[in-house]
Amino acid sequence: MHFRFPKLLLQITSMELKTSKEHLKVQKMKKKVLRKQVRAQHTLMRHEGIECSSHATQSLVIANAGLGNGMGRHQLLRIVGEYGLVETLLMPPSKPYSFVKYGTTEEAKKAFDALNGKEVTLEDCGQNIVLYINFLEKVFWKNAVPTSLPPGLMVIEKVISPEEERRILESIDWIGGEDTQNAQKTLKHRRVKHFGYEFRYDNNNVDKDKPLPGGLPEICDPFLEKCLKQGYIKHKPDQLTVNQYEPGQGIPPHIDTHSAFEDEIISLSLGAEIVMDFKHPDGHTVAIMLPRCSLLVMAGESRYLWTHGITPRKYDVIQASELGQKVGTITADAGDLTLNRRETRTSFTFRKVRRSPCNCIYPSVCDSQKGQQSRVQPSFPHNEMEASKLEQEYVHRVYEEIAPHFSSTRHSPWPQIVEFLRSLPKGSIVADVGCGNGKYLGINEDLYMVGCDRSKNLVDICGEKNLEAFVCDALSVPMRSGSCDACISIAVIHHFSTAERRLATIRELVRLLRPGGTALIYVWAMEQEYKNQKSKYLKEKNGSKDKEEEINTGMAQRPLSDQLPDSSSQDSVCSERLLSDPKDKGCDAKPIADSALPIHTNRTSFHSQDLLVPWHLKGGPKKKRESMDTGLFPVGSKESQELSPVFHRYYHVFCEGELEAVCRSLDCVRVQRSYYDQGNWCVVLEKL
Repeated sequence: MHFRFPKLLLQITSMELKTSKEHLKVQKMKKKVLRKQVRAQHTLMRHEGIECSSHATQSLVIANAGLGNGMGRHQLLRIVGEYGLVETLLMPPSKPYSFVKYGTTEEAKKAFDALNGKEVTLEDCGQNIVLYINFLEKVFWKNAVPTSLPPGLMVIEKVISPEEERRILESIDWIGGEDTQNAQKTLKHRRVKHFGYEFRYDNNNVDKDKPLPGGLPEICDPFLEKCLKQGYIKHKPDQLTVNQYEPGQGIPPHIDTHSAFEDEIISLSLGAEIVMDFKHPDGHTVAIMLPRCSLLVMAGESRYLWTHGITPRKYDVIQASELGQKVGTITADAGDLTLNRRETRTSFTFRKVRRSPCNCIYPSVCDSQKGQQSRVQPSFPHNEMEASKLEQEYVHRVYEEIAPHFSSTRHSPWPQIVEFLRSLPKGSIVADVGCGNGKYLGINEDLYMVGCDRSKNLVDICGEKNLEAFVCDALSVPMRSGSCDACISIAVIHHFSTAERRLATIRELVRLLRPGGTALIYVWAMEQEYKNQKSKYLKEKNGSKDKEEEINTGMAQRPLSDQLPDSSSQDSVCSERLLSDPKDKGCDAKPIADSALPIHTNRTSFHSQDLLVPWHLKGGPKKKRESMDTGLFPVGSKESQELSPVFHRYYHVFCEGELEAVCRSLDCVRVQRSYYDQGNWCVVLEKL
């Protein structure tokens, strides 16, 4: 017996060791879940400004269970519904988390204990995810106001029967491969056939002298006659493009070339529904459901001015209550959104080839009318109206268009601006006029800071960060006179195109200050080489090969964020004339009062005080950029949206002493300090 005893001890020791390992594994898993919980808390606070609760409540936030990572509303309802009555389920669009409110705290706690750290499989894609849960005191989610369809756009449901749909789809032979007669193409994101005329993607136009043999398919004739009779179109189409989209495929945002086709363009959706995105040049977007067997009609503004496209993805976010079958815009109603798996969709897009130049009322995006415009650069403004028009086109509209990319390059606060903000007394009220994406609004938590900007899209980004900001004109700031202890204006005033407008912006800053209050102003300097030192802006030109490649691929403005703190998009109102001549201060700027504004070459010295500076929008196709003409493409033009994403911003760069002289021209101001900071002239002024 004594020989077996050590063996029994070994068995017990082995069991204890196994139990200990399992215990360690459980403890390790608990620590991992806790770590993920804390990370989810920080993400929620940073993105939405919502603070999690340390004690049990009725409301939960479930990380990894959102529309943004593939969780559908119906699956999530089944999961959370097992633990009690679900009063509210909010699934914000594009977010990887959802909010649940139970009838009682006990039910919420039961769900918390059961689901925290639980692995589930997403029904639609088969991917495994782990849920991480936190309690919330309350959930506030601001739903978007329902939007209307773009002007001139209609969607007609059930325009054909299922039997007609079947016959039309069967008439298209995709098996034959690429052919010449119907110009069949297999593009990167879809399959395409052309009838009547081939639409050429190399020049976004049709060869009107080379019709394809056979014309349009005869099976389409009854449908087109119906469209003419119903008044959806005025002319019978003579060109047809058939696109077939598999799940995950799409088409980039575009405007059908004005000179190629007449006004009405109609598109038939067959095989499956889809969400199509429309975008106005001012940045306003509308997502529209196109049900199966529906007809999209684009005319007027929706055809000529708005871009339309299909985002390449396998799921669309749709209204859950309508199951994707109702015509209309998709609103950001977090309480009524779910995912809809895409299926193979075929679109029949009918157009009438245009035989004369387009004379629409949208010349900025019309290739027929832009032939003259693209060769004429804007000139220096001679009056208030010209100045306002110049800033509207080459400042305001540009920032609305580039706001997301611009914001992504503005994340590193400048040390001397941070020092100014941190030097202010605790409790000071500070206005950031031209706040951009708000990167300075949270620098000093002891201050009460509010920002404003002319760009709605940049102010929206501030709102996403839970920062206090509003849209307004720089010279009509809706705040009481003398209400601020300090103001900052970082890289704003150089966007105003006349001396009077620049003076007026500073006068407005001073109006906001109480007596004794201070303002910090930054503007871009003419002198990018000062005291034998080149600014970072110039130094980037001679960087590594990788830096040059980064500039050439649409990232030229990222290094600029280290040189130009936060170019904003403020407008102004005419004020008293400032009688000063930069040439008297030793500035070598060439006069351009009677000539076109020059386009600046990035990373080079300035040769004019008033100029246009290119912004290369991130992500533009390199091949198309390299072939781009150097002419101007105003925001919203075909070229700016599709051929080459390059925008031009107006600047007035300041000579040494110029900013200080403008400030000193105001009687109620004392300049405390004037200095040069990496390619910018800077002034700290005090209101007397």
